[in-house]
Amino acid sequence: MPDVTFTVDGKKLTAPAGTLLIEACRKAGIEIPAFCYYPGLSLQAACRMCVVRQEKVPKLQTACTTTVAEGQVFVTESPEIAQARKATIQLLLGNHPLDCPVCDAGGECELQDMTFKYGAGESLYAEAKQHRDEQQWSPAVFFDRPRCILCYRCVRMCGEGMDVWALGVQNRGVSSVIAPNGGDHLDCEQCGMCIDVCPVGALTSGSYRYKTRPWEMNHVSTVCTHCGDGCKVTLGVRQSHEGADLVRADNRDKSGINGDFLCAKGRFGFDFVDSADRLTKPLVRSAAGKLEPTTWEHALRVAGGKLKEIRDTRGGESIGVLGSNRTTNEENYLLQKLARTVLRTNNIDHVRTADYASFVRAMAGNEGKAASLRDAGTACAVLLVGGNPTEEHPLLAWQLRTNVRLNKARLYIVNHKTIKLERQAKAVQGVPPNGYRDLTALLDRNEGDFAKAVMAEESLLIIFGQEFRGEQIESLVAWGLKRGNVRFAFLGDHSNSRGAADMGLLPDLLPGYIPVTTPGAFADEYAGMPATPGKTSPEILDAAQSGQLGALLIVGDNPVARLDLAPDALRKTFVIVQDLFLTETAQQADVVLPAASLYEKSGTVTNTFGDVQLAKKAADRPGVRPDFEIFVRLADAVGADVKALVPFGKRGVHSDLGQSRGAQSGEADRHAVWLASNGMEPKLSPFDPLAVLDEIQRLVPAYQLDRLNLFAGNDVHTEPGFVPVSALTHPRTDLIAPSHDGLFTSGTMGRYSTYLREIEQHQSHQLAGTAAD
Repeated sequence: MPDVTFTVDGKKLTAPAGTLLIEACRKAGIEIPAFCYYPGLSLQAACRMCVVRQEKVPKLQTACTTTVAEGQVFVTESPEIAQARKATIQLLLGNHPLDCPVCDAGGECELQDMTFKYGAGESLYAEAKQHRDEQQWSPAVFFDRPRCILCYRCVRMCGEGMDVWALGVQNRGVSSVIAPNGGDHLDCEQCGMCIDVCPVGALTSGSYRYKTRPWEMNHVSTVCTHCGDGCKVTLGVRQSHEGADLVRADNRDKSGINGDFLCAKGRFGFDFVDSADRLTKPLVRSAAGKLEPTTWEHALRVAGGKLKEIRDTRGGESIGVLGSNRTTNEENYLLQKLARTVLRTNNIDHVRTADYASFVRAMAGNEGKAASLRDAGTACAVLLVGGNPTEEHPLLAWQLRTNVRLNKARLYIVNHKTIKLERQAKAVQGVPPNGYRDLTALLDRNEGDFAKAVMAEESLLIIFGQEFRGEQIESLVAWGLKRGNVRFAFLGDHSNSRGAADMGLLPDLLPGYIPVTTPGAFADEYAGMPATPGKTSPEILDAAQSGQLGALLIVGDNPVARLDLAPDALRKTFVIVQDLFLTETAQQADVVLPAASLYEKSGTVTNTFGDVQLAKKAADRPGVRPDFEIFVRLADAVGADVKALVPFGKRGVHSDLGQSRGAQSGEADRHAVWLASNGMEPKLSPFDPLAVLDEIQRLVPAYQLDRLNLFAGNDVHTEPGFVPVSALTHPRTDLIAPSHDGLFTSGTMGRYSTYLREIEQHQSHQLAGTAAD
């Protein structure tokens, strides 16, 4: 719409015609108080706090429902308006308990802030306040009725935002009260969004209530460690005698891809970090066969000495490495470089939750066709093929719902089962479980309402799930590329599954999906790297069980539980495990190294859409080490040159023509030249992940990142189209093993999250009760 000019408090402002006055003022730095208004939700005009004076209008107007037009004149602050707002606050405080010193919202309460600003220090009401006991609606949500100011934010967020409609309003007038539609409990997804939007302390979190005060916490924005969406999460950190404890998770500053959204795992599933079952000391198996606590130095000496012995006596092919989907990009890159250049093996793999290699192969050479997660919230038309975003990708589901609701986007769904997002879909096409391969043919025939509607779209965002692998991915992408004006996104599990594949945790592909048989620039960088592909994850485990492998390094994986292996399956191999907990696999290890979680270290992660974000260290637990530091120290224990593994320290920007350091002479020089040409300084510590990020950006074409945006806390999209087509080989599709974690499950971390287990049990009980009825 065209811009209009209007006046607010004597200032000339410009905004598109039809913009809400409260939004236009906020963008101009003029704050108008409001309790019921919330961006993105329907207008309520219930609290009357946002009243303003409009020229030539006899009564005060609500800024949350008034739209701007040419020539309008408004006043937002005057004695008349201040008195009106004060009267509103007096009414709200008439029955509001004065328990600010113990209320969880104390210091963050909007009612408290407005009372301080407008007065209302005395009450005109002499009647006794009506007290009601606090109610527990679920393990996650508690309700204190007397604190509620009936702004209806929670009702609208649950209904409009989440499409759950678990909350409603009972009674009328002064007897109105917010209540669950399920009776005495919340029949919902337990996302906790109602808690965050509550302007007072009426709705509180079961994980945070009565634990601390806001001013006692430091707030650190990082990336959620659970699913593949990569939500930004703001962690409340409080210092304790054991280091830094996590006491709250939210995203109230609305930064990041997810805006203000967080699901149950992001909001409540952080408590695994402080679990009593966390490993805090290295363990080494004694001569008696028991795992005994020891020092880091001794554990690394034992692990490094054994790896060196096996490599030197039996060769690198006798060593296997299994990586993680939850470690950072820098750690994944360093792990595969450690395996290939120090341990001299390509026997490296990870649990592949999606066929990213096939996706990149299909996208190679086609720049600008990969969609970011933000695109799901703005695309005019979306074709969702397979998957169940509500359960497995909650942020994507939120983006799609919001896009349909606010932007009138058109959502088309193809699935072999019924999913919740069909409520927002313009058209739905059912297929058999193995019928996705026929989708493009169905669309090309242009028969039926579904195919005609999709083919009529001028532009399309295609999001497809893990049902697609290998040739199916190539066929779908080829169809979209031929059609034109189509972008693609591929869904996978875990917080850094995409990053693990991108960084080369594969036996046949280097970082950037470069084949080990034609390594290109990596041939000069990776001295001593084997020239043939290594073993896949199943082959590594089979070799370990048969004793063909001399050593196996497992990072953040639990194959014994995941594959239901025998309790002594790995006893024929020397096993080193890095993990947070003494998992079933760690119990079989000869050396166990306690690792830090994503919330306890820094680095970057890549979500399933290819968006890279910066993870920042929030918590601190004594005794654990980041995986990055463990890899560096392990390489040192093997006897490797750490400077050849991690490019750190000043080395000079010159060429010695290979005379001073033999075959590796060019590596430091090339890196130093690249740093100088990009205006960067060498990193000074071997434990600095940014040193490896420099190398990633230098060697991996898809990771040409906008560092200013990245370090500012924004997401930066990668470009799989930069991968040269000639470099790709046909990937293995039989190795894909999706986890299909739901809203309340998250692998090992979910098992050790008390709140997620409680919520899952609560949901199971409610479902059982519903089935019984």
